Amino acid sequence: MLTKKNITDALADVLVPGIQRNLAGMNLLQGVKLSGNNLDITVASTALDENAQGWIREKCAGVVKDLDGSLQTAITFIDKRPPEINRVKNVIAVMSGKGGVGKSLVTALTAMLLRSRGFSVGILDADITGPSIPRMFGITARPRGSQSGILPVLSATGIEIVSINLFLPEEEDAVIWRGPLIGRAITQFWEDVLWGNLDYMVVDLPPGTADAPLTALQVLPVNGIIVVFTPQDLTTMIVKKAIKMAAQMDKKVLGVVENMSYLYVPELKKNIDIFGRSRGDEMAKAAGAPLLARIPIDPQLAALCDQGHIERYSAEALKSLGEGLLKVLPGNA
Repeated sequence: MLTKKNITDALADVLVPGIQRNLAGMNLLQGVKLSGNNLDITVASTALDENAQGWIREKCAGVVKDLDGSLQTAITFIDKRPPEINRVKNVIAVMSGKGGVGKSLVTALTAMLLRSRGFSVGILDADITGPSIPRMFGITARPRGSQSGILPVLSATGIEIVSINLFLPEEEDAVIWRGPLIGRAITQFWEDVLWGNLDYMVVDLPPGTADAPLTALQVLPVNGIIVVFTPQDLTTMIVKKAIKMAAQMDKKVLGVVENMSYLYVPELKKNIDIFGRSRGDEMAKAAGAPLLARIPIDPQLAALCDQGHIERYSAEALKSLGEGLLKVLPGNA
């Protein structure tokens, strides 16, 4: 006998055009009511244009017909805003006191590691004036949507991504905005994007401790921060400011990552400290959190980022980052 659960499970697998996640993943299936031979299906129209709604209507009708061709089916779309639909369990911010230390790289690697372990993951690129996430993932498609919301773009492995660079006419165009506009853009990425159901959202924060990162930490429900730094003494001094900012805003630092920590020379079978000795233990102590990883300078990784193929990267250096993350991440520790 056909049940409501049978129908709900079957409908949940209908893909949402423009992002290729299913209705369940995007949390758009709002109701299924079975009464005798009558079936009422309710779907949120959030971020769906007329063509997308028509496609979903057709696919849902086809699924029901395959289950039981005798059912009288009515499919209704209702208006809802993204905040009413989104269910993001954990928001992890990646932070640094200054630019150029590899914050975006660590954001990307963190999202990849989580995705490889079966979690649903999104990246919110809050670095409005220096967005590099789309280039790393080789994404050039513009986000789709409607007046009720924006659909993120999916990476090759299924990571949802939103970045200001995906909205610009050319990726080299500069975003010359004052603080309030940048803050508004970050807020819109959280409130106007249909993220759906996510286990983790990884936020690439703007560098520093001024308006932009302040807005992100105030607007987003961040429940953990990863701090990125490089070995130089000047950098570690500045990054300690970011650690103090996190503490003042009552945001927990989950761990620290030292990027460009060393260069491995195969011919010598030796690590060379290009930027000086490691300061990982010092920074971990300052943050009151574990050192998650020391990421080396890796020409292969740099090339894959430039080519837009970061998701093809696999190296032993990531093993420690993955193991460390799984120990400290909320919802998984």
